Amino acid sequence: MHISSPMNSSRFEFFSGVRAQLPLLLGVVPFGLIYGALAVQVGVPATVAQAMSSVIFAGSAQFIAAPLIVASTPPLVLILTVFVVNLRHLLYSASVAPFLEHLSPSWKALLSYLLTDEAYAVSIAHFHQAGDGAKRHWFLFGAGLTLWASWQLSTAIGIFIGARVPPEWSLDFALPLTFIAIVVPMIKNRAHVTAALVAAVSGVVAFMLPYKLAYIVASMAGIAVGMAVFTWMEKRWMQR
Repeated sequence: MHISSPMNSSRFEFFSGVRAQLPLLLGVVPFGLIYGALAVQVGVPATVAQAMSSVIFAGSAQFIAAPLIVASTPPLVLILTVFVVNLRHLLYSASVAPFLEHLSPSWKALLSYLLTDEAYAVSIAHFHQAGDGAKRHWFLFGAGLTLWASWQLSTAIGIFIGARVPPEWSLDFALPLTFIAIVVPMIKNRAHVTAALVAAVSGVVAFMLPYKLAYIVASMAGIAVGMAVFTWMEKRWMQR
């Protein structure tokens, strides 16, 4: 009879996380390439662009932060903007916390850094499966590390390509197109549509505000109205 050792269990979980993440890289790598190319096109130094992928490690936040850095936006506004964009990670963290509470602080810090949309999507489904959950954190580690490595590599290639694109080939249009490609697949109900429309209109109305505050105004307005519509929809559904 074969009895799996703790090491074998950890290795199995790790490579299961790697395998679960691989199909999602088809959508992640192109965004890494676009981010690297756009960052150097808008004037972010190559080393800073690569460092952002290593330190921030959040695609949508990096796309927003790049032009803000070039525009010399005050640090507080920059940090608040990135914070608002990544608010959803609070929900992700709260969701996986019960499955990771037995880990040491260093493990929790590492997995917090590697927690992304894609890593969360495959890991939370795995965590809810029946069985011994003592080594499940290796699954999240494998998924997160796979995404991290591919993001660093695709960013580096994008920077290499972007640095060789002639200045007259303006790629400014690619930034809004990228965000449209990110947001549109996520719009699935009336609350999402309302949030997107309110954020878009608020962004236009607040465009002239100083320090690029329009980003924060648009984000907060979209989130607030979207949550209000979602709450209203829930009440209506419960009354049926």
